[in-house]
Amino acid sequence: MAERSTAIVTGGSTGIGSAICGMLLERGYRVIALSRRPAVPQAPALRSIAVDLTDVAATERVARELASLPGITTLVHNAGVTREALVEDVSAADFDALTHLHLTSAALLLQACLPSMKAAGHGRVVLVSSRGMLGLARRTVYAATKAGMVGMARTWAVELAGHGITVNVVAPGPIEATEMFEQVMGDDVARRERLARAIPVGRLGRPEDVAHAVGFFVDDRSSFVTGQTLFVCGGASVGGLTI
Repeated sequence: MAERSTAIVTGGSTGIGSAICGMLLERGYRVIALSRRPAVPQAPALRSIAVDLTDVAATERVARELASLPGITTLVHNAGVTREALVEDVSAADFDALTHLHLTSAALLLQACLPSMKAAGHGRVVLVSSRGMLGLARRTVYAATKAGMVGMARTWAVELAGHGITVNVVAPGPIEATEMFEQVMGDDVARRERLARAIPVGRLGRPEDVAHAVGFFVDDRSSFVTGQTLFVCGGASVGGLTI
């Protein structure tokens, strides 16, 4: 890693994003967290920018700001929402919001970071998708846009490899201590226990599990790994899973 490289992390305020920010800070990065609320953990090397990445104009504004900054070598696009609905209830607004959040904003932010990455001859891009991209009830738009991340990442991997830039995907399964998980599971302890038993390794994931996988992809020693998707799901991607 170039000394004091800067990493951009979206959705860095809680859960998985917070764990990713913490991992990068421990490795000596300057971190800029893009999220709707202030990011944690607070640290001198962590800067938090409040932005709603479902808002096209707001995303374009923050992308212009990032394009003016030097030393950005790493982009981790972690922000995500589900918008659960049965297929008959899915709306065009759902598609617009999640397509922009999961796909368009990732492209705009990458475009902002590319000049610095190309100048350094080094870059790491990690998109956080989901095990849900394989199919999950009430997740039509979420599954579609999270699956789209994989095709987008593989395309970028081919285009950018010659510049020393790798692009990979991490696809988490059920991860506790995250807003998304808490919204789905609520206070139903029995349901949580059933879900944990349904996962081959016998437990729910933790934000640190995902941060560890992201850490592998951003490592300088992972320069020969690009265009790949790593499921961090306790084996749930191998068989069926009911949440």
